[in-house]
Order: sequence, then C-alpha cells, then structure tokens
Amino acid sequence: MAKQTIRDADVSGKRVLVRVDFNVPLDKQGRITDDTRIRAALPTIQYLLQHGAAVILVTHLGRPDGKVVDKLRLDPVARRLEELLGGTVIKAPDSVGPEVRQIASGLRPGQVLLLENVRFHPEEEANDAVFARQLAELADVYVDDAFGTAHRAHASTSGVAAYRPAYAGFLMEKEIDTMGRALENPERPFVALIGGAKVSTKIGVLNNLLDKVDRLLIGGAMANTFLRAQAYDTGKSLVEEDKVGLAEELLRKGDEKLLLPVDVVVASKPEAGAETKVVPVSGIPAEMLVVDIGPETIQTYADVVANAKTVVWNGPMGIFEVPEFARGTRAMAEALASSQALSIVGGGDSVAAVEQMGLADKITHVSTGGGASLEFLEGRTLPGVEVLRNAD
Repeated sequence: MAKQTIRDADVSGKRVLVRVDFNVPLDKQGRITDDTRIRAALPTIQYLLQHGAAVILVTHLGRPDGKVVDKLRLDPVARRLEELLGGTVIKAPDSVGPEVRQIASGLRPGQVLLLENVRFHPEEEANDAVFARQLAELADVYVDDAFGTAHRAHASTSGVAAYRPAYAGFLMEKEIDTMGRALENPERPFVALIGGAKVSTKIGVLNNLLDKVDRLLIGGAMANTFLRAQAYDTGKSLVEEDKVGLAEELLRKGDEKLLLPVDVVVASKPEAGAETKVVPVSGIPAEMLVVDIGPETIQTYADVVANAKTVVWNGPMGIFEVPEFARGTRAMAEALASSQALSIVGGGDSVAAVEQMGLADKITHVSTGGGASLEFLEGRTLPGVEVLRNAD
C-alpha cells in the first residue's frame, strides 16, 4: 500500500500538476462557507513551491455534468487560495486548450496556476485518454492529493498517470497510511462503529470489517434492519425489507463480534419538537420510529470504545441533524475524542458530526474522502491510489 510521495520526486524547476479536491460548499451568493478542503491541500502546495516547482492545480466543483456552469467557476476558490497562500494565484480560463498551454508553459518556479473546473468537460469523468494527455502535457510531474476523488477513475485522478510520473501528496499519504495501518495491522482491540441510514450502502464495509475487527457496533437507521432480522417490531422506522436476509447472514457471521442497540429513542415523527421516549428494542411502539440509540446502548458502546486501541467510525448513530436526536452521535464522538486509541472518522455525516461538535481536532484522523473512505474500508483498490508509484 505504501506509495512514493512528493518527497521522492525531483520537482525543482519542474511544472507539477496537482489534483486537489477543492469541491467546497458555496452559498447562494457564490461565497465559500467552509474552506477545510482548501486548507487541507496547503502543506503539499507549499512544499512544492518551497522546493522550486511551479504548481498547476486541477479540481472539480459541484456537478456540472460536462457543461460550463457559471456558478461553478473556480473564481471564489482562487481568491480564497490567494488569501491562504499570501500570494498571487493565476486563474486559467479553462482546464485544457491552447491558451491554457501557453499560460502553463510560461510559469516560473514559485508560481501557482489554478485550472478551471475540470468537470466542465465530459471527457473528465469518461477518463478520456486524449483529455488526460492534454492535462498531463501541461506539466512534468503529476501529484494526487485528492483522496476524496480517488475512488473515481477519471482523467485527472488516474488517466494522467499514464503520461507522467505519479506521486502522492501529503494529504493522500496520510489518508492511505493511517487507514491502511488500521485495516492491515491494527493495534487491538480493534473496534468499528458503523451507522447511517442503509445496510445496502455498507454491505462491503460490514463484510470486510467483520473479518478484521474484535467488535462491530451498529447504530443509525441501518440498525432497524438488523432488529427486524431478530424478529423485533420496528414501528414506523426505516427498514430495508429486501436486506433483512442479508442482516441475518451478517448476524450469523458476526456471532459475538456484532453488537446491536438494546434500547432506542423513538419519536412520533423525525422532526424537532416531536414526542419522544426511550424504549427497549423489544418495545418499539407501532406508531413511532427509531431516531437514536438509547442510554444503555450509549453506555455499552462508549465502554467498548474506551477500551479499544484502534477505532474506525463511519456513519451517525441517529438523526443527528435534529438536536433532540443527536445524543447518541455526540456521545460516540466524545468517547472517541477522549479515547487513547488510534481513531479514524470517515464518511460525510460522521465527519460533519465531529466537526459540528468541535471535536475533530481530538480525533487522530478525520478523512477527507466520503465515498473514497467507504470504499477503502470495503477493501477495494481505489483507481486514484493504484496509479501512484509504489514505495518499493
């Protein structure tokens, strides 16, 4: 799994094409509301500049579906990057083409060029070889620092590597090293905490982790499908009826490793201000739905996390967006934050939860990749990682 990084590359006097993930959220006025992904790429960009490279950044923003969408242009990103770097960022009018080639060829060491939204071109997501070569020809070296898109076989994430030597940036290195260590050689007890809405989106993760972990704790709405598999009534709760059989298989496979809630918070509707109460899983009212794990389950799960040496968390324990239903998710975040374990949080909702709760800096590693981290936990080979030079 170990890959060569920018430390292994000779970048002095070279133009370096860096795939970054600047897919940041924008408000209705086109202003960036969270620059975390831009700041996450700064160590790689600054290292390259300090070592005499000219840096060419390529990223997507939103889902323009292969068309030019003015509100998804990267001008706000360029302005914020200038503020963070404390220097000029040249904004290209496109990501390929004669004008872009001319600008790139004139770059001097220490300069930064930001290409326009690469997904304005349908060839990007099609991993078109001609388009990948056009991107590659802008530079001498390719660096991937966008773990969040590493599960996509796109032109800028894997196609470019066919034409230029490919290295990992510091963010990519941290992602694959930290999560790789957890999956391949974890310090034990190794605990996985898996939540979210649907079993169907986590089948690969559950199967892969059951073979590796000492304890697998289940929460979120997906727990309802497992409860149904144990013949419990789940009221109006979200249940994937077509996955009940799969849940039964996972329960057999997991044996004593797999822990389910023993009590839950139920509500009359999934909204703030709704009537709520705590009930055992054997007593879920027909007219109510599960919205969070209960206090006894919270205590059990927190104790397991407290005694762990490695913990991977993907998916919230309840409808954490509603404050009344966020107790389970908050408790798990706090348990992880106070743990001495190597702690890894991946997946959009669980990452959002620890960030909202101000606990992200107390987690060993908060993954920048939503779908990528999920596929990594499934044990899949990610196209954007596979193309990077191996350390050996």
